[in-house]
Amino acid sequence: MSVEFFIILGLGIFLGFFIQTVIGFAGALIALPILLITMSLKDAIAYLALFYLYSSVILVSKEWKSINRKVVLKLILATIFGVSLGILVLQYGKPTVLKKMLGVFILVYVMYSIYMKDKLIKNNKLEFIFSLAGGFFSGLFSTGGPLYVIVVRNSVVDMKVFRATMFGVLGLITITRIPILYIQGILKFNHLYYSLILSPLFLLAIYLGKKMYLKLSEAILKKTVLMVLFLSGLMLILKN
Repeated sequence: MSVEFFIILGLGIFLGFFIQTVIGFAGALIALPILLITMSLKDAIAYLALFYLYSSVILVSKEWKSINRKVVLKLILATIFGVSLGILVLQYGKPTVLKKMLGVFILVYVMYSIYMKDKLIKNNKLEFIFSLAGGFFSGLFSTGGPLYVIVVRNSVVDMKVFRATMFGVLGLITITRIPILYIQGILKFNHLYYSLILSPLFLLAIYLGKKMYLKLSEAILKKTVLMVLFLSGLMLILKN
């Protein structure tokens, strides 16, 4: 592999998982546009799946006490089905249009969050639909986090619990996604090999993200979430 490949892969993983550790999600939304500079969508998803596995082991173990496990458990069925469907589309389809649709949805969600603020919609059917769509986009692009945000925020108010619960949700997605990616032939040994080479940079991102999180107030974290979502939505729409 070229030096450029390692620089782009390292930069994408570092920035993505730094943000992931700070706010609890959006790592793939940041990393994916960077990784696609030098690799195919399937390769980018394979690398992200592995690093999400590493981060889930670390972050879920550290935040276990703060995770709202009832919220995570109610998402299992929709997540498994959605992730499986998303990976099938990744393997056999051309998902460019869907990526732009996700970008549009993210921008709509940001506008909703700004103007509706704390007015939440309590609807079990809608929660299932958002979870299913979140699983689908997690399997397809590893970018289903914003859809899960809607479901988790409907049940969790405290920002610390929200952040920890999002780690739990992403862990659920990861243990569902890894075996399916392997069975479909998308995840290969070379992905594991190169991910292990870059693991020190990944661990540095986790460490610095944790330090940054401890220094930020809840209000700043909420604004950061919306800002990251807005920028990610634009990148997904504009990226060819």
